[in-house]
Amino acid sequence: MLIDLSKASPINQTSSNEFETKVLDFIKEWFSESKTVKIQSSGSTGIPKTFFIEKSKMLNSAEMTCDFLGLKEGNLALLCLPIEYISGKMMVVRSISRKLKLKIAPTSLNPLENINEEIDFCAMTPLQVENSLDKIHWIKNLIIGGASVSEALKQKIQESLTKKEKAFESLSLTNNSQTKIFETYGMSETLSHIALKQIFPNPEDWFTVFKGVDISLDERGCLKIFARKLNSEVLQTNDLVEINDKKQFRFLGRIDNVINSGGAKIFPEELEKLVKKEIPNEVVFLGIEDETLGQKLILIIEGQESDSINQKLSAINYEKSFHKPKEIIFVKQIPRTPNGKVSRLELKKLIKN
Repeated sequence: MLIDLSKASPINQTSSNEFETKVLDFIKEWFSESKTVKIQSSGSTGIPKTFFIEKSKMLNSAEMTCDFLGLKEGNLALLCLPIEYISGKMMVVRSISRKLKLKIAPTSLNPLENINEEIDFCAMTPLQVENSLDKIHWIKNLIIGGASVSEALKQKIQESLTKKEKAFESLSLTNNSQTKIFETYGMSETLSHIALKQIFPNPEDWFTVFKGVDISLDERGCLKIFARKLNSEVLQTNDLVEINDKKQFRFLGRIDNVINSGGAKIFPEELEKLVKKEIPNEVVFLGIEDETLGQKLILIIEGQESDSINQKLSAINYEKSFHKPKEIIFVKQIPRTPNGKVSRLELKKLIKN
C-alpha cells in the first residue's frame, strides 16, 4: 500500500491486511478533533506504560528528524515498524508533517524482501537490518532504533555497502544515492529519538542532539534531557553518559544494569560491545548474586556452544581482570520484549531457574 500524505484530509483507502488497517486507523485518529494520541511504551526497562501525547509535540519531534536528515515534500518513506509503539506512529507523523509518500511494508524480520525501488527514508530495528543487508543500499536515509546496534552489525553494514559501491565502480556507474545510516537515541517519553549517531559512511562515536534539545548530567552521571518543544519538564534518565562541548554525548550504560562485583563497578553494555566485535551471537552480561563478590559477572550467549566461539572468547583482551566473566552460559534464545529489545529481567529469571 502507498499513501500520499501530502493530502490534508483523512485517507480513504482500502486495506488488504491487519497491519494496513491499523495504520489507516491511526491516520484517521490523527486527523480527528482530539489533541492527543495514545502511546504505549515498550516495557524494555520496566512495566509497559500507556500515556497520552499532544499531537503538536509529535509534530515538533517529526520536524527535528526531517530537518536533520534533509527530507523534502514528495520523498518516499517506508513504514515497517509496529504502529502500536511510538516508533511506528512517528514514521506516520513525519510523513504527514513533511508531506511524504508512505509505503507500507509488513512488519517482518525482512521488510525489504520485496523492495526494488529507491526509498528516501526508513526506520528499522537492528534485527530487521541484519536480515536486509543485501538491500539496504536502496535506502538513502536509514535510522536504526529499538535496541543498540552491535559492533558486528556495524561491520556487516560497512562491508555490504562498500561492496555495493565497488560494484557500481566496476560497471563505471555513479551511485548518486549515497546511503546514510544512523543509530538513534531516544525513548517513548522523548517522542522517539532526540539524537542520532552516524554508522555509515562516516562512523561516529558520539550522538549529536537535535537543535532545541539541551542535555546535562545529574550527580550520578546520568543524562538529563530538556526539550521544550517535546516536553515541558526535564526528563531524567538512568543512562550513564559522557558529554562533550559540542552538544554530543557517548552512552556508557544504564545505571540499573551496572554490576557491582567485589566493589568494582562494571558497565555490561561496554563489555557486550567488546565481545560482539569477535562473535556474531547476541550476548548479555549479567550480575548474579554471590556471597563473596556481591554480584558474580556472567556472560550469556545466544546459540550453541562451539570450539570456534570458545576460541574467539578466550582470545578477548579485557581491559580489567574483573571484566572477564566468571561463567559463560549458552542459551537457545535470549528473551526479548515485543519490539525486539533484550529483556534483562526475564533473562535473569531464566538463568536463576
